[in-house]
Amino acid sequence: MFVRAVYVTGDPAQTEAAVRALNSEGRSLLEERPEYRGACVFVDRELGKLLALSWWGSEGARRNSDQVMRERRGPMLEPFAGTVAVENYEVAAFHAVQPPRVGGGARMTRMEFDPADADLFVETFHASAIPRLEALPGFARCALFLDRDSGRGSVGVLFTDRSAMAASRGGQAAARRQDAVKARVTVVALEEFEVVHADVHTD
Repeated sequence: MFVRAVYVTGDPAQTEAAVRALNSEGRSLLEERPEYRGACVFVDRELGKLLALSWWGSEGARRNSDQVMRERRGPMLEPFAGTVAVENYEVAAFHAVQPPRVGGGARMTRMEFDPADADLFVETFHASAIPRLEALPGFARCALFLDRDSGRGSVGVLFTDRSAMAASRGGQAAARRQDAVKARVTVVALEEFEVVHADVHTD
């Protein structure tokens, strides 16, 4: 699968209006497009941040949806959006053990790597990261997103509740350090969000 990630920052006081728009108008627009596979919306209400992911069955389907979403995104996110960044990724790994819950936790780790090491990154994630994550209380699912050409990637981990996410921080810090060395990646950002919506169909 393939993912489009929309990262939005703005006035925290206007966050709820943007969340409502994404969960209503935004979802309706996406569901009309061919090969749509689901969407996720994550929020940090305190700082005023939104991360919206749309999932697609092919790179062509994602690309074909870009034009209509570009035209509607700005008006839909007003008056919240102060900055909007859009990134596209291949879904290099997806592993789920239970459905995420509204109000649960989402941890996003952004990484950079030498494009020649992309396969090593994927192999390390499957062999090392997934088994460790699966053993965590409250783990729901994880995914690895890659842009192989630019050497950028992101790991998303969803927990059933935010207390489980908080409890995992210490152990995950140690595991992150070890896996980053194995995979030859550099961690450039670490963020946590509340899960507003998370619905992905892999079939």
